[in-house]
Amino acid sequence: MKFSLRQWTLNDLDSVAKHSNNPKIIQNMSDGFPSSIEKWKAFLEFVTNTNEILYFAIDINGEAVGSIGISPQKDYMQKNAELGYWLSEEYWGKGIITQAIREIVMLAFKKFDIVRIYATPFEKNYASHRALEKAGFKVEARFSKIVFKNGEMLDELVYAIRKENIKDLCK
Repeated sequence: MKFSLRQWTLNDLDSVAKHSNNPKIIQNMSDGFPSSIEKWKAFLEFVTNTNEILYFAIDINGEAVGSIGISPQKDYMQKNAELGYWLSEEYWGKGIITQAIREIVMLAFKKFDIVRIYATPFEKNYASHRALEKAGFKVEARFSKIVFKNGEMLDELVYAIRKENIKDLCK
């Protein structure tokens, strides 16, 4: 399915609120994931006014149906960046996230002075595990029962790709 990564605009508020308001998405996101129009508005104001991160709307037919972003870390983690994403359930299983991951990783390695990009999906987010693996990420660690989400303790996995392994994105 054809999609594009594009800059966010404040006009995306209704679309992003519509597509993200889904318990199946929220169950796999951090508790900081915007859950109201006010929080989405604050998010859009932030991402439209910063150059410190890469955060794009996933656009299909002119509508923001998801998000993908890379946030460089600071201090002793300054050579690392964290990847996060979500997609409207309507578009799951079409390879969109895998391709979006490949695209943003290439951009991030060019834009930032980093050597590693990582993501930390919950243990039960199998689709995210598959998308990361298809995009060339490898499991680096599994932390047992450290995440409290949806009333249960879950494992957190750490997936990463290193700049020297960028060729893995072409697989």
